[in-house]
Amino acid sequence: MPFWRSTSVILRDKTMTRHDALALAGAYFDDGRFFADLSRRVALRTESDTGTVPPALAAYLQGELAPRLAPLGFDCEIAPNPTKGGGPFLIARRVEDPGLPTVLSYGHGDVVSGQDALWRDGLSPWQLEARGERWYGRGTADNKGQHTIALGALEAVLQARNGRLGYNITWLIETGEEAASPGLEALCDTRRSQLAADLFIASDGPRVRASRPTLFLGSRGAVNFSLRLKARDRGYHSGNWGGVLSNPATVLAHAVATLVDARGRILVDALRPPPLSDALRNAVAQLEIGGGTDDPELSADWGEPGLSPAERLVGWNTIEVLALGAGAPQRPVNAIPAEAVAHCQLRFVVGTPWQELARIVREHLAAHGFEQVQVDVTLSGAATRLDLANPWVDWALRSIETSSQQPADLLPNLAGSLPNDIFARLLGLPTLWVPHSYPACAQHAPNEHLLAPLAREGLQIMAGLYWDLGEPHAPWREGAVTDLG
Repeated sequence: MPFWRSTSVILRDKTMTRHDALALAGAYFDDGRFFADLSRRVALRTESDTGTVPPALAAYLQGELAPRLAPLGFDCEIAPNPTKGGGPFLIARRVEDPGLPTVLSYGHGDVVSGQDALWRDGLSPWQLEARGERWYGRGTADNKGQHTIALGALEAVLQARNGRLGYNITWLIETGEEAASPGLEALCDTRRSQLAADLFIASDGPRVRASRPTLFLGSRGAVNFSLRLKARDRGYHSGNWGGVLSNPATVLAHAVATLVDARGRILVDALRPPPLSDALRNAVAQLEIGGGTDDPELSADWGEPGLSPAERLVGWNTIEVLALGAGAPQRPVNAIPAEAVAHCQLRFVVGTPWQELARIVREHLAAHGFEQVQVDVTLSGAATRLDLANPWVDWALRSIETSSQQPADLLPNLAGSLPNDIFARLLGLPTLWVPHSYPACAQHAPNEHLLAPLAREGLQIMAGLYWDLGEPHAPWREGAVTDLG
């Protein structure tokens, strides 16, 4: 039984306020229920990046989330993945009145591989353990902890309002985000009527810094591509043939150097982003990048000259070399390698012709004498950014700052990537993301953790947002939420 129903007699004798809703969200954390819920969810080994679909993915939706949502008035459906080899989806709909506006929320129950042997001091990725303010476990930051925060906050608001929100809400939970979200776009396309909404709110990714809340409006896109050069079928002795046989590793290193210089500046004009707008510059002017506990030291004079660290990270493009391969790096031998490969990535903002990357890079390399280098795109996703002038932006900032009693960082787009394009472009929704992790959370790595104070604050921030959506001042009451930019 949801806790808002268990206290319904008391609630009928008292008109509860926004303050009460935030207090109930805080109590969910303080009395241990949040820890207990997250413990069960972390214990389910929902790895999706292993090339298989483990039974734990369906179990997470069927045995953990659906039984929690159904008593809150949600109609829950476990939807098969339209893409072969992809995990299932949960579509949970709570319709108070078909004439009311609808919020679409999103999360993912899958995690990256546990890397069990690499966790320190006896920690296990599959057991939630609190050590001081850090709660360790796989998925605590990405994304089980974050959607547990959102669901707990929603439950608190339902309690405070006697089971009425004043709007409809749909939850979409996938189980393949860490495997590039197979089937998500196809599902959203075929289930448009079920997922139709007026606003999208979700929680994923990190805050800009642990000390302040963050609101971000989209994400940079990413294109992973590989450069390959095969010179011959096998390697040849470097003493017998050095100086008369081309070395593909040497050639490829110079080819990469035509794409990005020694200071990280993109040298391909067609892959550089549009100039930063004044609105974007103003939005990121006060953002502080790095400087937190466990954050790396920023590299001096790295990246595009003339930009601040925040402008480079949020408003600009970057080409990264993710891996280089030639010969036998672990045990080099005296041989000229037969072939070489460079696995690269373009992180990009809105306005970049990312769909043309393969052609652009091929033509660029050919113009520099490297026409023999093969270019293969292996993975791609679009960039998104809600218009900074959209009325939902100021509304959400006011709500977050009221709940947290401090300023919030506005991030026009996350520097990383999310499947936000599906919600913004395909479903046509204004997209608001409110993260509850922080940059040094070790997501995707050993010792992933959630900071307890951020979780508690996140519960109250989300409760405030869910409460304010039912108030007369919400922008959809004014019909002014259609400009997606």
